[in-house]
Amino acid sequence: MNTRKSPRIALIGECMIELQQRADGSLQQSFGGDTLNTAVYLSRELGERATVDYVTALGDDSFSDAMCQSWASENIGLGMVQRLPGRLPGLYCIQTDAAGERRFLYWRNEAAVRSCFTTPAAAPILAALPDYDALYFSGITLAVLGEQGREKLLQTLIEARQRGAQIVFDNNYRPRLWPSLEEARAAYRSVLPYVDLALLTVDDEQALFHFADSDAVFAAYEQIGTPEVVLKRGAEACLIRCAGESSEVPAQRVERVVDTTAAGDSFSAGYLASRLLGGSPVAAAQAGHALASRVIQFPGALIPR
Repeated sequence: MNTRKSPRIALIGECMIELQQRADGSLQQSFGGDTLNTAVYLSRELGERATVDYVTALGDDSFSDAMCQSWASENIGLGMVQRLPGRLPGLYCIQTDAAGERRFLYWRNEAAVRSCFTTPAAAPILAALPDYDALYFSGITLAVLGEQGREKLLQTLIEARQRGAQIVFDNNYRPRLWPSLEEARAAYRSVLPYVDLALLTVDDEQALFHFADSDAVFAAYEQIGTPEVVLKRGAEACLIRCAGESSEVPAQRVERVVDTTAAGDSFSAGYLASRLLGGSPVAAAQAGHALASRVIQFPGALIPR
């Protein structure tokens, strides 16, 4: 991965109102979303050594106000955030079982982010994105943007890559967000040829493309031509293929898992932060594992600083 002094990174996606259900049935309210989680942890990891901006659309309500205040407190830039009158952010609830595994309930069909790249105000944002050093998005980003938004994103990725930007993609496939498996596959296949770093979860790859195993995943991405591929496998070692070399990096053992929410998002942040600062793929995976191992010992997506 090309590294630059004080890189500028833009993460594109959705942040939602998060409700965390406690054992007594009460709800604790915060904010979360896959790319936003990664943005927060990336900003914490990089500090003043980089600029981290978030690209999304919110409403003009008090929850959206609070989100922006929260992001600003994490040193995340707000210049690429649209505020759409009369709209609202999405909402989700996390229910966690005794083993720390979670179930999500979503209310997001009318979320403001679905208009993120189709409003008149989106034009200058789309024009500015190719000048960043790295653009980060996910499969959830693809789903919530809709067909028109995805086409705008694709053209932006192509132009950004032509200007030397690194394109980073986390597969995060969520079947409920897609009208059909075929539409999801088509959307993923449209952007994958322009991805420089693919951060993949094996289960999601198998659910989306029905790959038999990790070798099949690597073979498919080698055919696409993706320069760097990381397979995240939860508590198992992650697998890496970069510049023709393969690596396996063990995860860090955690005695008590409280909540696995944002485990993959934080791993991606730790990995990307290390790579942007010049770390090797193995060192980056170690950084990703270290961060994820801390995150899963706390409830909710974003742990205290």
